[in-house]
Amino acid sequence: MKTLSRLYMALIILFLYAPIAVMIVFSFNSGSSVWVYEGFSFDWYAELIFNSEMLDAFKHTLIVAVLSAVISTVLGTAAAVGISTIKNKLAKSAIMSVTNIPMMNADIVTGVSLMLLFIFFGKMFGLAESLGFFTVLIAHITFNLPYVILSVLPKLKQTDPALLQAAMDLGCTPVKAFFKVMLPSISSGIFTGFIMAFTLSLDDFVISYFTCGHYQTLPIVIYNMTKRTVTPDTYALSTLIFISVFALLLLYNITLSRSEKKRGAQ
Repeated sequence: MKTLSRLYMALIILFLYAPIAVMIVFSFNSGSSVWVYEGFSFDWYAELIFNSEMLDAFKHTLIVAVLSAVISTVLGTAAAVGISTIKNKLAKSAIMSVTNIPMMNADIVTGVSLMLLFIFFGKMFGLAESLGFFTVLIAHITFNLPYVILSVLPKLKQTDPALLQAAMDLGCTPVKAFFKVMLPSISSGIFTGFIMAFTLSLDDFVISYFTCGHYQTLPIVIYNMTKRTVTPDTYALSTLIFISVFALLLLYNITLSRSEKKRGAQ
């Protein structure tokens, strides 16, 4: 039984990571073939520097990902703190149900509905261009918020509410007590929410496609390239993104491990 379970896990891991491994290998291919490996080379990484369209799209993606992750982390943390203080179980359940809707809803429904909303307001205020950078940013914040809230809430439940009261009894204002006592205890949950928001924003296609206008992100540019030919410099950029996300996950696991050790020591 153990052998079968290990074989099953190995097949799952192979199925998930074999395409990424192939992409990384061919990003170092000296030729432009996607099925014949002609030799090791950094040519496509050098070529990437001169691909202004892709680099601009990557810059757009990073700007949206960072800003949406930061804003949704701040708003999501504040919302989680507010939800945790609600005593009425029915009201709390209703709010959590509303919070979960963006996660359960199909991306295409969210994208189309946000597009219609932005166009409606654009026409209402007489804007020449209804869709652009700000509409993409708002859309990304919208679908990132639930993930941040659900990352912070468990940490709030684990935190002793008497700590905040004790800090205020010792002379702290409510705001100072939150930043001095509450925030450090839920920091791992906040960091988790930020990482999730950043990675979700980084690779989003469907919602961005409907709300971007002329402000195109990297997934949209790569999608448009598939109508012609995907060049190997795309593999090089995708490899760099994968390594960056992998490094972020390692950083998250290290942070989580340290926080658990501190909690165990206490």
